[in-house]
Amino acid sequence: MANSEVLNDLIRINNDRVTGYSKAAAQAKENDLQSLFSQLAQQSRQFATELRSLVTDSDKDVTDETTTAGKIYRTWMDVKATFGGDTRKGVLASCEFGEDAAQKAYKEALEEDDLSPDVRAIIESQKATLRDAHDRIKMMRDTAAAHH
Repeated sequence: MANSEVLNDLIRINNDRVTGYSKAAAQAKENDLQSLFSQLAQQSRQFATELRSLVTDSDKDVTDETTTAGKIYRTWMDVKATFGGDTRKGVLASCEFGEDAAQKAYKEALEEDDLSPDVRAIIESQKATLRDAHDRIKMMRDTAAAHH
């Protein structure tokens, strides 16, 4: 059943997002970024927990890892490498890139035919919430000065 594979991919994405944003929060110099990144890390912790509860295949282990094999989300690996942007705009651009990748991953997950209705509903709901995060980051990036 593809459900658990898709769910594990999305769990990895959220684990990656937690790692990325926790790191970004620790490195951020501005309070608003620190608080935003901490919020987004927490959001993905909740999402991962929610997704874990949906993995029902008894023969499948729920993943705690970050992306390695998840075909959906190799992109976060690049993001993790670039998260050290020096400028506010650079950091936000990295985050936006990560959020684009998350949107793509969720979109691909929803293209799976054999998702159960409850699983599909949760994935759609998380995707919408992540879309809001993406738009907020994009707006902040657009208003950020190129250098600080």
